[in-house]
Amino acid sequence: MDCLYIVMPAYNEAANIESVAREWHKVVAQIGNNSKLVIIDDGSRDDTYQKLCNLREDLPSLEPLTKGNSGHGATILYGYHYAIEKKADYIFQTDSDGQTLPSEFWSFWEQRDKFVAVIGHRNHRKDGVSRILVTKVLKIVLRLSFGLNIADANTPFRLIEKQTLKKYVARIPDNFNLSNVILTVLLISGKEKVRFIPITFRPRQGGVNSINLRRIIKIGAQAIKDFRDIRNQLLR
Repeated sequence: MDCLYIVMPAYNEAANIESVAREWHKVVAQIGNNSKLVIIDDGSRDDTYQKLCNLREDLPSLEPLTKGNSGHGATILYGYHYAIEKKADYIFQTDSDGQTLPSEFWSFWEQRDKFVAVIGHRNHRKDGVSRILVTKVLKIVLRLSFGLNIADANTPFRLIEKQTLKKYVARIPDNFNLSNVILTVLLISGKEKVRFIPITFRPRQGGVNSINLRRIIKIGAQAIKDFRDIRNQLLR
């Protein structure tokens, strides 16, 4: 029987975290086999972590973790490494802002024996024009950097088999901002069996997005340099 670890980064998500944790906990509870919902507090300045700790009595498969602030991408990698260390068979990553639907997880789970990775595609996303523009620009950058045509490389809704994930996260620096983007690139470049499935992507359900447009531009500029370095590694 398969053990699933769901990993979620959380930063200042006190407005969302209780409802999100309760909804996603139902998934790991249904799968069983010591599956866990791992929510990693990335040094929040609000009471996100305290709220998670208070939920543990009601949600026995919830594992709240906390650490110093290192950013969204680095926190995702932290969760991936944690799940691999705990010997999960499959790792699913999503975010803690309530934009994704637990009900759509099951179509991914049904594909786990056919593909090493199943990744969501936000083809009708509802989180604002600026975010949609960023995704379109990222698609162009990836085509120029790697020669790959990936519609949505950064989707925070992905199921990956453990050995495949372990193989590729070992190649990603721990502080990499766009960790899911480069993971998708590595999977596609490695000719792995990957399937993309359309998903719903709602507006943020509460709280405030911690990354503004200026921060996005800064991350993007750094990413272009990082992509160049990783491309050179792939060509060695």
